[in-house]
Amino acid sequence: MKRILLRLVVPGLVSLAATIPLVGCGGKQVTRIDADTTVDLSGRWNDTDSRLVSEEMIQDSLARSWYTDYMQARGDKPTIIVGTIGNRTAEHIPTVTFIGDIERAYVNSGRVRVVATAEERGQLLDERADQGKYASDETIKKFGREHGADFMLIGTISSINDKVEGKEIRFYQVDLTLVDIETNEKVWIGQKKIKKFIGRSRFKG
Repeated sequence: MKRILLRLVVPGLVSLAATIPLVGCGGKQVTRIDADTTVDLSGRWNDTDSRLVSEEMIQDSLARSWYTDYMQARGDKPTIIVGTIGNRTAEHIPTVTFIGDIERAYVNSGRVRVVATAEERGQLLDERADQGKYASDETIKKFGREHGADFMLIGTISSINDKVEGKEIRFYQVDLTLVDIETNEKVWIGQKKIKKFIGRSRFKG
């Protein structure tokens, strides 16, 4: 915060000097932007990567033969559960956000059912147990009526960094596998690669 010296001159009186703080000079400026805007400040994995990768990979998975084979054999939508997405990079990546983007892409496609994860099912079991104690008979949700998943999606996020003389390449690879829960057959394997070049100036402004 900067301060500025002001001298007040009033006729018939001794001049007065006062130091007044000048607020806001050199402070941060915050601007709201659209959530879908692509902003890459550091070159690390970010919300844009999570959203675009999930949308592209899920679209690819639904375009493969496993889906048409299932629909022809069963005549109904397959049910999918998203399992663990492992972070094998050296940086912190919120895989929970990535899982949420994957589930959203599946649900919004309208072509599959998505059931709750293991952690979410624990909360639902607690809720059904509470309903058995406190809810009316007409509104109690019963046990044993869960929709069993047909397939589980699992995967990893890996990265390689290459840096020299203020320049850096960040490489990310996302591998996703869709597995038939009954047979353990891998019905779809998808891979997405992202490469980012980060140039650094030799001089600071």
